[in-house]
Amino acid sequence: MNKTLLVMKTEIINAVTRRSFLIMTFILPFVGFVLFMIVSKVNESNPETIQSIISAPSPGTEAEGYVDNSGIITKLPSDIEEDRMIAYPSEEKARLALANGDISAFYIIPKDVIESGEIVLIKEDFNPLSPSSETWVMTWIIKVNLLGGDESFTSRVSTPLYVSRVPLESSGLRDDEDNILVFIVPYATAMLFYMIILATSSMLLNSVATEKQTQVVEVLMLSVTPRQLLTGKIIGLGLIGLLQTIIYTGVSYSLLRISGRTSSTAASFDLPPDILIWGIIFFIFGYAIYASLMAGMGALMQNMREATQATFVVIIPLMIPLLLMNALIRDPNGLASLTLSLFPLT
Repeated sequence: MNKTLLVMKTEIINAVTRRSFLIMTFILPFVGFVLFMIVSKVNESNPETIQSIISAPSPGTEAEGYVDNSGIITKLPSDIEEDRMIAYPSEEKARLALANGDISAFYIIPKDVIESGEIVLIKEDFNPLSPSSETWVMTWIIKVNLLGGDESFTSRVSTPLYVSRVPLESSGLRDDEDNILVFIVPYATAMLFYMIILATSSMLLNSVATEKQTQVVEVLMLSVTPRQLLTGKIIGLGLIGLLQTIIYTGVSYSLLRISGRTSSTAASFDLPPDILIWGIIFFIFGYAIYASLMAGMGALMQNMREATQATFVVIIPLMIPLLLMNALIRDPNGLASLTLSLFPLT
């Protein structure tokens, strides 16, 4: 037991004396906390906060045109101004208006648009990353005209159902499901655990692989058993990772509470304080699994390079929840969430 504690003490001292550890564990959270407090004070004294700037209405959209060869469009919906979508009798006149800068783009609606369902958008600049939602105006116009000009009926056809879920148990209900923090906080929490568990486990991998490559482990085996050596390393580096988890989680929780003074979004978001306790529990078990796998990987490989390359196999299960994060957040009680929560590596 004394030898295990000695190994644990050595690993802790080696970790806390690294500049990178001190910067990531203490300096970075402190700097982030100070900057956040400064921004909060500025927002309190400035009525035009960042939130109001973000939620400000966007500037007016540029005018567009269309050439209707099918005769479908007979009128524009009431929410579309006439100078927002301008009709042209021919493609030549539409191209001339585009060249003169009167419109930013124009649509060509072919005669067989009902059969093919295709229209052509012509614009001067081409951006392959532009969102498909930029054509919503023309889509809305065609829908309204195809359904006889009844805008209410068209809206109902586009969105026929509004499902209201009423669970039998009301204890788990949230009144802030539309709050953007409901999605941001789980993403940030997952990334935090991913980075801390992976970074701490990688430190254990580096320690084992380096001692094996430099043959230091042969000297250590004369004094301690493999079980004592690995147990001391896992516990020592686990305490380091636990310290990082407590600091980052505590700072994040404090900043979220403080931001409620200047942001209505944060003020309306209810985060239970027991998340700190659950964070510690999940880190301990998550780290125990991956630290053991990393230690075994470091012991099996011949050198540090091979050990680093082989860790990808170990990390794959840890990446699966990150790739499915959006689906897990939207349906936390679904089959995917249940399956991944029952499998220890995810």
